[in-house]
Amino acid sequence: MNPAEDGAKRPVTGELVKILTHKRDDRGMELTEFASRCVRREEVHELVTTDDDTSTGAVIDRVGFLGFVELARGGVIDRGDEVRINGHLVGTVLGFDSCHYPNHYNILINVDKTASGPDLGLQPEMEVRFDPAP
Repeated sequence: MNPAEDGAKRPVTGELVKILTHKRDDRGMELTEFASRCVRREEVHELVTTDDDTSTGAVIDRVGFLGFVELARGGVIDRGDEVRINGHLVGTVLGFDSCHYPNHYNILINVDKTASGPDLGLQPEMEVRFDPAP
């Protein structure tokens, strides 16, 4: 993101539709070079936590799968946006892995320790918000 080029934006919101329960230490996800992605209402994307290397182009092996979110409100998700589930801060958007695109993006969330859905007590229909970085 380039602050000189970025203006204000609204949050992107949605609800969890499926909770995932697993973690991996050998996933091999790759962060795309893009710092933002446009997303549409009713799209479904996967939420993945990581405490692995955070540089663009890095291979992300250590991951925890939270679940899938259906977007109720489209917009732009940027690297650095805060990810909140049911009002609780989970982490910040690290970037995107597009290995399953166009079916869905893996939205990678930078956290202190990888977590899966049950680790955070997640349930279907909990609200997910991508709030602009403060």
